[in-house]
Amino acid sequence: MGKENMKIVCVLYDDPVDGYPPDYARDGIPELDRYPDGQTMPSPSATDFTPGDLLGSVSGELGLRKFIQDRGHTFIVTSDKDGSDSVLQREIVDADVVISQPFWPAYITSDIVAKAPKLKLAITAGIGSDHVDLQAAIANDITVTEVTYCNSISVAEHVVMMILGLVRNYIPSHDWVLKGGWNIADCVSRSYDVEGMHVGTVAAGRIGLAVLRRMKPFDVKLHYYDRHALSEEVTKELGVTVHDSVESMIEVCDVVTINCPLHPETEHLFDEEMLNKMKRGAYLVNTARGKICDRNAIARALQSGQLAGYAGDVWFPQPAPEDHPWRTMPNHGMTPHTSGTSLSAQARYAAGVREILECWLDDKPIRDEYLIVEGGKLAGTGAHSYSEGDATSGSEEAAKFKERSER
Repeated sequence: MGKENMKIVCVLYDDPVDGYPPDYARDGIPELDRYPDGQTMPSPSATDFTPGDLLGSVSGELGLRKFIQDRGHTFIVTSDKDGSDSVLQREIVDADVVISQPFWPAYITSDIVAKAPKLKLAITAGIGSDHVDLQAAIANDITVTEVTYCNSISVAEHVVMMILGLVRNYIPSHDWVLKGGWNIADCVSRSYDVEGMHVGTVAAGRIGLAVLRRMKPFDVKLHYYDRHALSEEVTKELGVTVHDSVESMIEVCDVVTINCPLHPETEHLFDEEMLNKMKRGAYLVNTARGKICDRNAIARALQSGQLAGYAGDVWFPQPAPEDHPWRTMPNHGMTPHTSGTSLSAQARYAAGVREILECWLDDKPIRDEYLIVEGGKLAGTGAHSYSEGDATSGSEEAAKFKERSER
């Protein structure tokens, strides 16, 4: 028969400042039916959106409103997520489901869980559920899900773009054009070829492996560290060197890209001690999670020259406060968290969220690959990729961004 009269709270990022809907640059997106490993794309019974439309902002509503309201459920959509007076804090108290994004995360801390006794499902519209206190979810029998693989290739493309942007000194060179200059010597004084460099990934799962595959044609030497080894076939195909620790890998790499989940074991993995084990003048790209790196240690490494460049689109907290040191540190290529929310990726994660909701509302099993926590324990992808615990500590600092924007 299915569930009735559910309240679903959905936290999404703000609309474009020029209004919604935007003028789209293209008329559509390519149609895909499978991911590279053969996993099928999300398969809800139907969708109520046009692929390629902006779905991840508050007016886009992930294309869910008609489906949810036609089922007789309440649907609250907001971008107001931080602080005790936020819409999230007010609406979560009697919510059954919360939907959030990694890009504009609703931090579901233990305090939030304590205020929401009816909460039974937390869905990540994207990949990465570290904004949920997984330990609290386990203790309170809350199912945690994410749309595994929906934007892995999107992120991998972003990683390759950032590696090339840093090594070739693209952003400062472009800035000289905007300034009206022709400062070739200034541009090339920090510009190198990536050819022949040693490039390593921390984790070689869906994203990390996709990065390795995309970097191989650049004639680089590939490395990886992961607690789950790649197959012999893939290792031979890529000619990739496996390492038994992060430390042994970063000592030989010119470029390191972080592609592991955030959980207590990876929190602040790249602290000052780890950074000092890297080659002087190495490049670090982090599209995983900001909290995997010690933010002040990263800024110091760029100032000292230990790092030649740092790029990524993940911060902690998100949105980052105005005084976050990564906004002003030298030789960086930071963007807001956009790698996994291209218009192409949005069509997949919106469909995946609907698939998860359909299963949950109709009391049908949710795909194993979408599960992070179920039945009071790590499950599915969560059991493979996460560890128990909580990585949300400090997220209340995100309210500083809200305070600044309201001034």
